[in-house]
Amino acid sequence: MALETPPGYRAFDEASLPGHLAGIEAARAVLGGDPSGWRAFEVGDGNLNLVFIVEGPDGDLCVKQALPYVRLVGESWPLPLSRAFFEHEAASIQARHAPAYVPRLHHYDPTHFLIVMERLRPHVIVRQGMIAGRVYPDFARHMADYAARTLFFTSDLAMRAEEKKAMTATFCGNSALCRITEDLIFTDPYTVSERNRWTSPQLDARAAQIRDDDALKAAASRLKLAFLAEAQALLHGDLHTGSIMATEDETRVIDPEFAFVGPIGFDVGKLIGNLLLSHFAQAGHEAEPRGRDGYRAWILETVEAFWNGFSETFRGLWRENRTGDAFPPSLLQGQAFEAAQGAYMARLFAESLGFAGCSMIRRTLGLAHNADLERIEDPNLRAACEGRVLDLAVALVKNAHALGAIEEVTARARAIEAQGRDRAA
Repeated sequence: MALETPPGYRAFDEASLPGHLAGIEAARAVLGGDPSGWRAFEVGDGNLNLVFIVEGPDGDLCVKQALPYVRLVGESWPLPLSRAFFEHEAASIQARHAPAYVPRLHHYDPTHFLIVMERLRPHVIVRQGMIAGRVYPDFARHMADYAARTLFFTSDLAMRAEEKKAMTATFCGNSALCRITEDLIFTDPYTVSERNRWTSPQLDARAAQIRDDDALKAAASRLKLAFLAEAQALLHGDLHTGSIMATEDETRVIDPEFAFVGPIGFDVGKLIGNLLLSHFAQAGHEAEPRGRDGYRAWILETVEAFWNGFSETFRGLWRENRTGDAFPPSLLQGQAFEAAQGAYMARLFAESLGFAGCSMIRRTLGLAHNADLERIEDPNLRAACEGRVLDLAVALVKNAHALGAIEEVTARARAIEAQGRDRAA
């Protein structure tokens, strides 16, 4: 039985989409020529939506349409079409604060829950580039700037309370997407769930160990509470290397459909966690042992540069834009303000590391694994890489507050990788 959808909605395909776009002035302006000559190609490889590239004589577009279910699973997992509204709304807000790092938006169709946007090329998904060993020299700087700007300017540090509360109320409607995160990242990997999967039998004992670790589950539960309760800023909500497209000198963040107002550390930590996961996955993609040592080093340098750049930029924006209702300048100046800012950033750092660890555990033991690990064909080698991911992830979730600098995190990653190589030798 087909899922019920709103009046007028239909899912498009390669044949029907050009005709629909012909009625959208913004699409005609970009594509040009006779719409009968436009060509659409379905290119989506994600978990949720339809994604098309549409080409015309004068230009091309990317078109994204929400389906009424999770594409990865099928109609047995219904999902609100309204997520397209929240994605467009979030992308529009991000474009105001960090226009250099998001695709240009051309049109939103509320009947078909369809977004028409700039086609990015020759940009590629960063995750795919990292599997291939591609270096992105400006990635850390760009992402630090993007994260600092989009998170600071949508927080109580920059916004008046009335405006911030109105934004929060709007994005509270994206609760179905938040529920996916709440379950898949903070609950499922720590219990028996039919959605969980891992490299078996190699990681069977490790998965059971994590399910039995009460201290780990308590720490993950505290992070889940932060995710549920800390409405700090408008988050992308799914900020990982699969949601970023880049060239050597440009970076664009895509797919903010999980957007909501939540803890700043979740966006920051999710990206850090995905970079660390890629670091441990490199052993499965090198042509010879230690063949990607240099690339592993670049990834860890990127982790350091991202956090340090984010922290510096965020602090600078805060000093220059004390326009929000939190930490008002009438109360705090000089050393008192610097001390308060330092304490805020220390807490944000620890929370970011905890969220990074939870993200790494989910991508190893839960639903929807990363291609970084999934493309390692040898199950024993894949399990060895995944075991190293879990070693660091568990330490981050349980002991984040004991780590005072990002360099301590990357040092642990190097040590775990070296120990793993020694055991395999």
